[in-house]
Formats: sequence, C-alpha cells, structure tokens
Amino acid sequence: MRRVAIVTDSTCDLPASVCESLGISVVPLNVRFGEVVYRDGVDLESSQFFKLLANYQELPKTSQPSSGLFEETYASLCAEGKSVVSIHLSSKLSGTLHSAEVARDALRAHCQIEVIDSRSASLGLGLITMAAAELANAGADQRQIVSMIRRLVPNVHILFFVDTLEYLQKGGRIGRASAFLGTLLNIRPILKLEDGEVQPVEKVRTKSKAIDRLVEFVELFPQIDRVGIIHGGLQNEVEMMLRRIESLCPRERILVERYGPAIGTHAGPGGLGVVVSQGVAELGG
Repeated sequence: MRRVAIVTDSTCDLPASVCESLGISVVPLNVRFGEVVYRDGVDLESSQFFKLLANYQELPKTSQPSSGLFEETYASLCAEGKSVVSIHLSSKLSGTLHSAEVARDALRAHCQIEVIDSRSASLGLGLITMAAAELANAGADQRQIVSMIRRLVPNVHILFFVDTLEYLQKGGRIGRASAFLGTLLNIRPILKLEDGEVQPVEKVRTKSKAIDRLVEFVELFPQIDRVGIIHGGLQNEVEMMLRRIESLCPRERILVERYGPAIGTHAGPGGLGVVVSQGVAELGG
C-alpha cells in the first residue's frame, strides 16, 4: 500500500483523470464573479469559466483555499495512516502555500506533513506533482519524495505568451513584466516564470512568431523528461506546436491541457505556454 499521499491545489491544471489515476488530492482555489463564488475545477470548469469571462464586465477575483480546507484534507489522509507531501503554486503568486502551512502546523502533533513551494504554476506545478505521485506509487517514502521534488523544482521551466497583459496587471500578478506595459500595441509579450514570478522575455509582433519562440525554447534543452502545453482555447495553435515538438519529446510524454479558472483569471483567454521538465536523472536522482 502507498505510504505517502500527494496533495496539490487546483492551479496545477492537471486533468481530473490524471489526478484520479495517480491518487492526487486537489484542494480548489476560489473564483469569484461578483457575489458568486465558485470552487476552481469543482463548481466551475474551463469551458464554463471562459463563457462567464466573456460576458462579465469586471475581472473575476481569485482567493486561496482556507487553512481549514487543507486541514480537513490532511486529517482525512492521515487517518488512513499516510504521511503527506503537499505541493503548491508559487508563494510569490498566491497565499495558497501559507494556508497549507497553517494547516500543517495545526496537525503537526498528529500527522507528518511536508509543504513545498513549487515556485511554479499551471502545468509546471502539475508536472512536479505527477512526478511526486509516480514516486509515491512506486513505494518511496516521504523523505525520498521531498528530496526528489526539491531537485526537480529548478529543472521545470515555463515560457508563455498572453493575448493581453490586462488580466495579469489587474490581478496583481504581473511581476517584472510590468516593464512591457504601455508598449504593447499589436505586440505579443513573451513571458517566463522564473523563481516563482512572471518576468518579461521579449516582444514579438505576431502569434506565429510567438509560437516560434515557444518551440525554440523547447529546443534549448538537450534532455527532456516531460513537456506540458497549456492554453486558453488555442486548439489550432496547440496542434501546430505538437507537430513541431514531437521530435524533441515523445508524444506520450507531452501533456496538453486548457488552463483552468484560477489561472485563466490572471492569464485571460488566448494564452499559450510550454512547460519543460528536465527531470532529475542528470542530477543523480
């Protein structure tokens, strides 16, 4: 029987089928449209979210899960005799990690819980969580899983573009990419997530050039364990990218997913990103 339970939050953007098959527990963030609060991925899926977003005048707001919700999740898993490894959205983008830490501290006397900052988001967090769950399912103990995650975190890289910086700016998640504000008429901003925050890379004029940059980014890595493609409804562009990177990473190691409500609130519709996980084998793991 698996000895370690893996927990994450809904910004991982992993499909429910993947979480179910790997035994990953997902704690949802909240997305608020006016007075109505939805649980990300529970009451509100991606397709519903983008329909609401198109018809809503103001930007929806996100909020972290309560520490109480984390405490319930952890207590239930501990009651099954498991220790817990809980991996979350970058602490520079959300207070989710803090909620998890409060819950961990409340249960410290009764349960072994490790809370880890992924310094990532979306499928960056998702690929780290998948690797942890696979290791847990192979029988690894908590210490081994935590060690692997800490080595993997700096080897997961994200490059993406958005249709507009409006959502990142209004949501307060723009980070150093604010340098691009005011210069974006007919420009596609290329951004990266580095050390847990959004940073500017370059500006290109067309979507096709932006896709070229994403492909070139994947080509930079001599060793690739997994690739994630995350998008806000750009199915044709996703297919184009897949055709171009399949020679760099086997198709079965490429995960494609539409980002969910919590990420979509800050990225907006029409974004596209690539996540490269180098794995930890080259580090002796």
